[in-house]
Amino acid sequence: MIPEQAELEKLYAYPAGETAWVRSNFVSTLDGAAYDESGMSGSLGGDVDTRVFALLRSLADVIVVGVGTARTEGYEPVRAEDVDADLRERLGLAPVPPIAVVSRRLDIPDVLRSGGQLLITTSDAPGLDTLSGDMDVLAYGEGVIDWPAVLAELARRGLRRVLCEGGPTLHGTLVGHDLIDDLCLTIAPVLAAGAAPRIAHGPEAVTTHMQRAHVIDADGVLLTRWVRSHHV
Repeated sequence: MIPEQAELEKLYAYPAGETAWVRSNFVSTLDGAAYDESGMSGSLGGDVDTRVFALLRSLADVIVVGVGTARTEGYEPVRAEDVDADLRERLGLAPVPPIAVVSRRLDIPDVLRSGGQLLITTSDAPGLDTLSGDMDVLAYGEGVIDWPAVLAELARRGLRRVLCEGGPTLHGTLVGHDLIDDLCLTIAPVLAAGAAPRIAHGPEAVTTHMQRAHVIDADGVLLTRWVRSHHV
């Protein structure tokens, strides 16, 4: 059974604090596939996952996404009707969270090259000095993004409630740097096989201990939340 909205808000609430809290949100199949046969993730969890997806966006200050996922999933700037305006007002949040696109090649979809949206990249990204458009640029690190510096800058701007929506490579990078504070994972009751990636992958394996915050059985779809052990 799915809890009432007020209870869901409590279950997924961000903790208080001044530093950035990085939450990731993913859906996977029983055998660990991050995508369905179409190469998309949106349909895997059904209506209940869509509901949680909207809630997590409503709770966030900023949504971080890799440029590949932004392009594949057809990302656009968040609209007022996409989030719970009353909830955001009660929490003192901006009307909508900006999208922060992660790209070193600066191949950002045109729809996201707009005012209020962010670009996360390196200080030596090719063409950075010629980048046009209204995006706010956070350029930290040479060769690779300096994620602690990025998160510190986001927190300084008041964007402390960070929501990472993927893809698996970006997620794997954050996991590899031990920067994921909690994972909201929807598990769809299907098997997929195929070559779809896991929800996180990278060049080196790591071990990050997590503890279960909750598991909700929503007619066979499992809504889970896991918090990094040293936060519990």
